[in-house]
Amino acid sequence: MNDGEQKLVQYLTEARASEHALTRVLQSQIAMTPRGSYRTALEQHLDETRGHAARVSRRLKALNAGVNPRTTVVGFWEEVIGQTLALSKAPLDLLRGSGGEEKVLKNAKDTCATESLEIATYTAIERIAGDLGDDETAELAGQIRAEEERMLARVMRELPSLADAVVGADVNGESIYDAATTGAADAVLGADEADPPLSGYDELTANQITTRLPGLSQTDLALVEAYERRGRSRTTILDRIESLRGPEPWPGYDGENVSDVEARLADADEDRLKAVRDYERSHKDRAGVLRATERHLNTA
Repeated sequence: MNDGEQKLVQYLTEARASEHALTRVLQSQIAMTPRGSYRTALEQHLDETRGHAARVSRRLKALNAGVNPRTTVVGFWEEVIGQTLALSKAPLDLLRGSGGEEKVLKNAKDTCATESLEIATYTAIERIAGDLGDDETAELAGQIRAEEERMLARVMRELPSLADAVVGADVNGESIYDAATTGAADAVLGADEADPPLSGYDELTANQITTRLPGLSQTDLALVEAYERRGRSRTTILDRIESLRGPEPWPGYDGENVSDVEARLADADEDRLKAVRDYERSHKDRAGVLRATERHLNTA
């Protein structure tokens, strides 16, 4: 593999990592977005994003990306890009509004920023590939860039109505946000009534349910919230869920075991370590993770 191919592999690998991270972000946003034109756009772009990752992977394979030792850093780049996306969203997530309308609007703003980053990435790949005479990679990058541009334009068209909804809810007291129509709620609505989000849910007391909530992922918390709102809508449970809802330290955190988290902490900065510690204390409270964060903080 020559220097030009190695440079393309580097950028394509970063692009693929971005697509994987964006897939998780879109899934999270869909879970809290009510049915309508904006959620349809998110769902369609989720399919596109998965397709982008697959197409880039095939191009990497064609370039023999796994043959040269210098290209075995795929996992490293996925880590870097995934953390970058998580960090870029963190300050915005901390400012999420309390109302559903504002949360959706802020997510839409995040999507605009992410799409701009994707467009820049594929613009660069298209140009580099063209300079190197790799027409196939240039064409692939151009096609994906065009889809990202269409998505950005589509979200921009949605922003005025999303902003109007925020004014209606937070200024005029006319909320139209219905948790029972979100993506998470749809997952519940499409499930068998005998299969609620927690085993034996309907027989559990409010206190029994709230004690189990900290161990759930953000996605599962959304499912429980939707199920509860459709049923008894108990304030104790809903308030506890609200206190637990918030950004993961990085995309996919909730699905990682102690060893996975500990491995990521080795290169984490002080802010990331504190974010993990605080999130872990409020949620799974795993002793191994907490010990690791304190150890790294003491040496940071």
